[in-house]
Amino acid sequence: MVDVSVCIPTYNGEKYLKESLESIKRQTFKNIEVIISDDQSKDNTLKIVNEFKQEVDFPVNIYFHQPQGIGANWNHCIEKAKGKYIKFLFQDDILYHTCIEEMVEIYTNYPDLGLVACKRDFIIDPNMKSEQTEEWIGKYKNLQIDYELFNDSVYYLTNTVFAEKSFLASPLNKIGEPSCVMFRRDIAKSIGLFDVRLKQILDYEYWYRILKHKSVIVINKPLVAFRIHENQATNLNRATEINDYNIYHKILYKDYFHYLHDSIKKSLDDEFSKRNMVKKYILKKYKFLKSKLEKWLK
Repeated sequence: MVDVSVCIPTYNGEKYLKESLESIKRQTFKNIEVIISDDQSKDNTLKIVNEFKQEVDFPVNIYFHQPQGIGANWNHCIEKAKGKYIKFLFQDDILYHTCIEEMVEIYTNYPDLGLVACKRDFIIDPNMKSEQTEEWIGKYKNLQIDYELFNDSVYYLTNTVFAEKSFLASPLNKIGEPSCVMFRRDIAKSIGLFDVRLKQILDYEYWYRILKHKSVIVINKPLVAFRIHENQATNLNRATEINDYNIYHKILYKDYFHYLHDSIKKSLDDEFSKRNMVKKYILKKYKFLKSKLEKWLK
């Protein structure tokens, strides 16, 4: 049985994909398979993948996917995976040599964990080097800034994270990007897959669903490198004004309310009370105008 499925959702990834695949080839942990789910790439993505497949002695499985958004492609990877653990790697990121080995070792020491994550370094494309990028890195480099180390090497997070007043303070993602995490494949049977309605928060919305039920460990050192470039999904979403942060509070209100700090509960209560009042007012106006129209048409 394969221990780890390295899942790579791809779309027109030729620029950086070879470097990402090379980082898999150099992993010290060898009992892996690679799952490629491709959203109908028009460049040399599949050529690069097929060349990689001929060079390695572990399974590389390529699946074609009808584009339905990034979440659907991520889910397709999970559905095709056979490993005990899911290790995402995005087509523009890289894994350090011992990444998979060290994450599997954490599971060996803490077998009931739901998810393992790690810190990350940044690869900044030359055309993205700017004051704004440096400010972003300064703000988001340490996602666990509000938490104390469990020991010298890891953070140990439980669902008490939701009860902290700082939970809604920036950064909202307290765990990491998909390339930084590994989780049990069978957990999808109990909590479901990624929410395909979401575009920007679907990763940490999923990590938090796991955290509701299982603890999370974050290894206190970088085991991956996260690339910042102009074509990454986050930047494209911002450029096209795709923004689902405005429904984040709705998700918290519906699924996490009783876990939250009292001040956050009050804030959400106020927010949704106002929304409900507006909805009731609009509905009342609609019914009034409808009745007027019906009388007029008689």
